[in-house]
Amino acid sequence: MAKKINTKFALFALAATFFGIGVTEFISVGVLPAVAKEFSLSSGTAGLITTIYALGVALGAPVLTLLTAGIPKKKVIVSAIIVFVLGHLLIAGAPTFGLVLLGRFVAGAAHGLLFALSSTIAAALVGPSKQTSAIAYIFGGFPIATAIGAPLGTSVSDIMGWRIPFLLIALLGMIALALNLLALPKMEEKNTAKPSLRTQLSVFTQKHLMLTLIVTILGYGGTFATFTYLSLIVQQVTGVSKAATPLVLLVYGVAIAAGNSLGGRLGGRKPVETLLAIFAVQAVALFAFYFSSVNLLLTMVNIVVLGLLAFMSVPLLQSYILSLAGSYRPEAIEMASSLNITAFNLGIVLGSFVGGQAIAYFNLRATAAAAGIMVVLAVLLALVVAKLENGRQALLALDNGELA
Repeated sequence: MAKKINTKFALFALAATFFGIGVTEFISVGVLPAVAKEFSLSSGTAGLITTIYALGVALGAPVLTLLTAGIPKKKVIVSAIIVFVLGHLLIAGAPTFGLVLLGRFVAGAAHGLLFALSSTIAAALVGPSKQTSAIAYIFGGFPIATAIGAPLGTSVSDIMGWRIPFLLIALLGMIALALNLLALPKMEEKNTAKPSLRTQLSVFTQKHLMLTLIVTILGYGGTFATFTYLSLIVQQVTGVSKAATPLVLLVYGVAIAAGNSLGGRLGGRKPVETLLAIFAVQAVALFAFYFSSVNLLLTMVNIVVLGLLAFMSVPLLQSYILSLAGSYRPEAIEMASSLNITAFNLGIVLGSFVGGQAIAYFNLRATAAAAGIMVVLAVLLALVVAKLENGRQALLALDNGELA
């Protein structure tokens, strides 16, 4: 019983870490106008606080995973949280915009490493049969932050200034640090020798892994082709007032949190088939949003559906990548995990870009169609992944002596 309680406590500590990361991921949207005003910047230049953070995550996940390979995971997690906190203290006290960007990059790099290693720790704590639900649980802190933390942080920024939310995020980080110090087991490896660079990079030679990463980029990224501009869509197309828009976003965020939890319960035995179903329904919902966005009732129904699907695939994709790495390159499982974190962030960048182009050449409603096309491409590529998965399962069955 004690072991189960300790495992739950450890997973809670990781989820608390993800909550703090989730707040800082989305807080930039709310503080951007105040940052631009204080440093006399254009909105486009001030928007670098979002871009630089995403760049830090995308680079930090694989690069820091390489550099910290062979070091006990608890030490790496604790060190990354400390760096995350220091990055936010730098942001909160930065006298220049350049130092704000430096703090955002540092915090983003720590974010990438934390996401990558937390997945492998969660999987190790519960074993293969429960790893999808465990990953969904710790990732749950992220969508909860989207639904609750970010709007609250934005309100604090409006009342007390843009620096206070970053100080509060640093406080969240220190709470997460204390929880992880108390909850995480040492998890010392039997062989702590650092894997060679060649071993770590060998994941790039696995076609099955690489195709799945592209599915992550397209499937998850498709969400952001619309989500990035959701406030504008509901205001300018649906006719929701500016004052009521946060309520719409809250509904969307709550649906995201629910979808993440549901995703953790699905696809344990047949993850690719489940991903195909999720993406297929998501594509239909996105195309439907092109038409439904002109009606308030239909928009709200569609937003709930899109929210449920937006994060449902995330724990499945992360768990599946770990499973693939365990089959093909078990000695580089952390690197595979980090690459999927990078893929998620590349998806955000690509989806936002595609949505922006849809607006530039067509209109706001066209972002839904563009997002739908991205997810359809993910479905088509997932069909190829499904064939590769059938081959992998056949080989595993042979290895286990299940086939004559």
